[in-house]
Amino acid sequence: MHKDNQALIFEITKEGRIGYSLPELDVPQLDLSDLLPEGNIRQVEAELPEVSELDIMRHYTALSNRNHGVDSGFYPLGSCTMKYNPKINESVARFPGFANIHPLQDESTVQGALEMMYDLQQHLVEITGMDEVTLQPAAGAHGEWTALMMIRAFHEANGETHRTKVLVPDSAHGTNPASATVAGFDTVTVKSNDNGLVDIEDLKAKVGTDTAALMLTNPNTLGLFEEDILEMAAIVHGVGGKLYYDGANLNAVLSKARPGDMGFDAVHLNLHKTFTGPHGGGGPGSGPVGVKKELIPYLPKPVLVKKKERITFEHNRPQSIGRVKPFYGNFGIYLRAYTYIRSMGPDGLKAVTEYAVLNANYMMRKLEPYFDLPFTQHCKHEFVISGRRQKKLGVRTLDMAKRLLDFGYHPPTIYFPLNVEEGMMIEPTETESKETLDSFIDAMIQIAKEVEENPEIVQNAPHTTVINRLDETKAARQPVLRYSKKMTNE
Repeated sequence: MHKDNQALIFEITKEGRIGYSLPELDVPQLDLSDLLPEGNIRQVEAELPEVSELDIMRHYTALSNRNHGVDSGFYPLGSCTMKYNPKINESVARFPGFANIHPLQDESTVQGALEMMYDLQQHLVEITGMDEVTLQPAAGAHGEWTALMMIRAFHEANGETHRTKVLVPDSAHGTNPASATVAGFDTVTVKSNDNGLVDIEDLKAKVGTDTAALMLTNPNTLGLFEEDILEMAAIVHGVGGKLYYDGANLNAVLSKARPGDMGFDAVHLNLHKTFTGPHGGGGPGSGPVGVKKELIPYLPKPVLVKKKERITFEHNRPQSIGRVKPFYGNFGIYLRAYTYIRSMGPDGLKAVTEYAVLNANYMMRKLEPYFDLPFTQHCKHEFVISGRRQKKLGVRTLDMAKRLLDFGYHPPTIYFPLNVEEGMMIEPTETESKETLDSFIDAMIQIAKEVEENPEIVQNAPHTTVINRLDETKAARQPVLRYSKKMTNE
């Protein structure tokens, strides 16, 4: 319920007000009955808002100011790398030579754009340690599916259709088992050990001749580096399986370690995370996939190649899994990622990892006295704390996340990964200042003290936001998705 109805009146219609002016119709008006069935012709005027141009501008400006984004506040959403997007990226993406081209133009007229894409692929090959990259996939999960379809095609080409199992750690992103299922595989869960890492003995027990691949994030969703990765690669490769790298957490090892050197055969990257494309709001994303030599024949076609001094799309790829995205993916995101990589350079990309890891460990140690820390070793770019201590006092992690809204922060990811009770995953990223980190730490400490001294203030949060706490079940199952003149502020 709105706590301040006067400040939140959505209906601002006043009869007779208009925000536009059209010239009088100077052509004969068509008789719609000759074109449309009678049942499809509106019998009464549409119930539309009647507002002035100034009113509508202020209305939507006010709504936009209520949005929270990385440009307006701290966004420590663990596992999602919500870091600042440099505005030079936006400037380059709006260069007329890029912004005004069309994907159906002849290749000879867009060689500059194709050269940028080809160069980006080569940068990603070097960064990941792979042998070839496709830019086609439109998001991280799309990249996961694309890589798994290539792995499936590889096994089928070798007559090994019995490889139907994909191993997925219990700390994996939820998209991993989902992508495997959509790609036609059965998933097998691999347990974590007491240190939050893959249980090697459980992995050994579950691999076999039916293993198609192991999907792994390194560091994992607990922010911990899988230190036994070379042994895991040997185990999976030993039975003929492939290793797939979920690149969502590449921000933690960028220019410090490469998936290809760890033994991975395929990797997807999130250009909208690690490489500062805009993230959130439904996209667009970009999830390029890199592969080792054995999987190159199965890349989505067309494949971008360089022949002499010309960049071209090669369609004659008989073993390809086919096109996975219209045209060649989300071009504007490529531009942003390319600008970021070129402007940062090798030393800058290394600094990304160094500061991301430093910031995460700094915050983790500062918060350790006030929350349960399920895994005490050094983390990488993110860490997970537990609200078990607070739960015993009647306050849930959800309550604390809501309370953070009162301090102007977007809450971290909560209740994930699933193997941590009352988990809260925090990723500060490398772009935040120490002052911001300290301010967030102070807010978290204050909330921890409130739980002990005045739990009601946390249980009933948020208090300062435009809308008080919602009935989340009702909001999810009975959302109001369309305008109605009869809408109220209830």
